Amino acid sequence: MTNLGVIILAAGKGTRMKSDLVKVLHPVAGTPMLALTLNLARNLRPDRIAVVVGFQRHLVHEQFGAEDLLFVDQKEQLGTGHAVLTASPVFKNFRGTVLILCGDVPLLTEKTIKRFLEFHKEEGNTLSVLTTRLEDPTGYGRIFRGKKGELLRIVEQKDLPAGEDAIREINTGIYCVEARFLFKALTGLSNQNAQREFYLTDIVASASSQGEKAAAYLAEDPMEVMGINTRLDLAKASRYLLRKMAERHMPEGQP
Repeated sequence: MTNLGVIILAAGKGTRMKSDLVKVLHPVAGTPMLALTLNLARNLRPDRIAVVVGFQRHLVHEQFGAEDLLFVDQKEQLGTGHAVLTASPVFKNFRGTVLILCGDVPLLTEKTIKRFLEFHKEEGNTLSVLTTRLEDPTGYGRIFRGKKGELLRIVEQKDLPAGEDAIREINTGIYCVEARFLFKALTGLSNQNAQREFYLTDIVASASSQGEKAAAYLAEDPMEVMGINTRLDLAKASRYLLRKMAERHMPEGQP
C-alpha cells in the first residue's frame, strides 16, 4: 500500500524477561518474535518500514538487516512517544497512514490488522487504536470512551484516577494515525506523569482536544494482541501459536 507506512517499536530491553538477550529476539514457537511482526508488516506491502531499536541494536541489525527495512536508533529510552518521534525523519514528506506495531506483540494476524486498517479508513479517522477487553486489566493503559462510544483518552495504570481501575478495555499499543497529525502531536507531548516518560497514548487526548476523529477498534481475541513481558508470557504465546499452526495444517493431513 503506497499510502501506508509502518513503525515497529523494538527498542526495549525487557527487564522482566530476566535475560541478557533483548526481548524481541526471544523465540515464540521457535521464531524470534520480531520476525513474526516483520512478516506481518511486509505482507501489508507498505511504502516503508521503520524499526526503532535501542538495547542490543547491533544484534537486531545483524539478524534482521535488509534493504526494505529502515533502522532508527532510540539512544535514550524516554517512552513510547519518544520512540515513535525518533522515526520521524524516515517519514519526512510522507502523506499517508502510519501503522504502529510492537515487536513484542507477535501473535497479531494479518486478518485482524487488515480489518483494523479498513476500519480506520472507512470511518475517516485521524487516529485509531486497537483495543481488547481483559478479565484482569492490571498493568495496562485503560480506554476512556465518551457517551457515544467515541475514544477520549488512554490512561496508563500508574496514572489512573481513584476508582477507574475496574475498566476492562485496554490499549494494545497498536495504532493507525494519519502522518499529518502524528508527528506534530508527538512534538507537543509532556513527560509530566508517574513514569516521567513521553507516552504515545497521550496523542489520543491531543486528537480529541483538536477536534480530530479518534476511535477504538476492539480485537475479539485477547491472546492475539498479547504483549510478551515475561518468560511465562513467552511460553503461553508459544503454546497458542503451535496450536493455531496445528489447527491450520492438520485438517490437510499434515502433522
